[in-house]
Amino acid sequence: MSNPQQLRYSKEHEWLTAAEDGVSTVGITEYAANALGDVVFAQLPEVGDTVTAGETCGELESTKSVSDLYAPVTGEVTETNQDVVDDPSLVNSAPFEGGWLFKVRVAQEPDDLLSADEYTEFSGN
Repeated sequence: MSNPQQLRYSKEHEWLTAAEDGVSTVGITEYAANALGDVVFAQLPEVGDTVTAGETCGELESTKSVSDLYAPVTGEVTETNQDVVDDPSLVNSAPFEGGWLFKVRVAQEPDDLLSADEYTEFSGN
């Protein structure tokens, strides 16, 4: 399992792109997607919602369990991935590409985001 080097990671297993014009893309890691099993439902934050780093902003339901989705940063949601709502299995098949979850205009970034190498060590992968 390879975690893309250009992303940053939370200890709740979300990934975050570097901000482009202040907006970052958020998803869950391949490690988290594999641990969840087959994702069958995604409840994502709505456009215009304010999310807070470390707090619940949605949930993913799999054939195994329901898991909270945590915001890795604080900011305003600018877009959600309708493709994932329509086909939640994208979270499993393409967690770092088409399975992204939402985009957020970053207002504040926590100090504890991890590099790819730090996340790999943290998650044991």
